[in-house]
Amino acid sequence: MRSPVSTITLDAFLNQPNIEASPAWEFISGRAQQKPMPTLFHSRLQRNLVNFINSQTADYEAIQEFRCIVPPFSPVPDIAVVASDRTQEDGPLQGAPDWLIEIRSPDQSTLDLQHKILHCLGNGTQLAWLIDLQRQQIWVWQGTDLPMIYANTEILPTLASIPVTVDAVMVMVQRRSPQ
Repeated sequence: MRSPVSTITLDAFLNQPNIEASPAWEFISGRAQQKPMPTLFHSRLQRNLVNFINSQTADYEAIQEFRCIVPPFSPVPDIAVVASDRTQEDGPLQGAPDWLIEIRSPDQSTLDLQHKILHCLGNGTQLAWLIDLQRQQIWVWQGTDLPMIYANTEILPTLASIPVTVDAVMVMVQRRSPQ
């Protein structure tokens, strides 16, 4: 069950003491809403994908549940991949992540996730993935292009030229660490 939604300003939301509780709270379209509690497979994929990306590049850093301030929103992507020179200060990321990754949970609205993704794309995000574990697909947005749907052995676009297929991402739910 999802938490109740309330309507406040972005500044009022950011000053609330509970927004970093687990699971994190987001502020989207004038509404504060707590993210759903992740499943085991969601958590494994999130951890393993962050470790995989970070092991492949020094130019970007993948960070789980990293609050971003993208006025008038404050999203908390499952994974925010940010250029290393943008992660020098503690606190929320000021602006949209360079690459945003969301993992759709069974009780999450695809439209709500797409709304968050489109807002970030309109404010500086260069690449966004929406991972659908149930369908074994990854929706990918690049810049202003329409999304493409990738599956199976298709190689996914990344910002750091990391060779990875949809199958390789999907198997990350099953094991402790990527090979």
